[in-house]
Amino acid sequence: MKPGNQTYYSIGLQLLSAALFIAVMSDGTVYAQDQKIGFIDSEVILERMPEYSGVEQRLSNLSDTWNMEISALEQELEELETEFEAREILFTEEIREQRLEEINRKRDELNRYIEEKFGPDGEYFTRQKELLEPIQRQIFDALTLVANRGQFDFVFDRSQDTRFLFVRQQWNLTEDVMLELGIELAGN
Repeated sequence: MKPGNQTYYSIGLQLLSAALFIAVMSDGTVYAQDQKIGFIDSEVILERMPEYSGVEQRLSNLSDTWNMEISALEQELEELETEFEAREILFTEEIREQRLEEINRKRDELNRYIEEKFGPDGEYFTRQKELLEPIQRQIFDALTLVANRGQFDFVFDRSQDTRFLFVRQQWNLTEDVMLELGIELAGN
């Protein structure tokens, strides 16, 4: 799967969910009946935020451009390898070595480019973080207001790795957070 086709999750909310989960599980003195726990679905919130679809589009355009450049580099490499295989027996040892070096340089160039654009510290993820940070901040601020107003002790993100086996819908704060953000609810 190419990076431009991924669904983007709110990293800040995921970290918050994990921290809250650890806090609930690690404190042996906390009694569940004394806690008010809510949840949101950040994926639903993000899907409704116009700013997020703009970010997705910008990241998709970047990814598409870079993937086209990668395809062109792959095509060049493939042509060099095909030509080498077809003519290898005609080459002197010196020319054979030169062509193999050229193929290896092209392969290295391709790998460097992929790493530079899509690697863990690559431009794609740097841009993604840069573009998503303001949206994450908006969601977190709205969530904080809703949680404080409702006196919730913990709020989890249902769309992340935290799996709920059962949830009572009365503790679903997704719509409250969307209203706080000014996002119109479906059917209204």
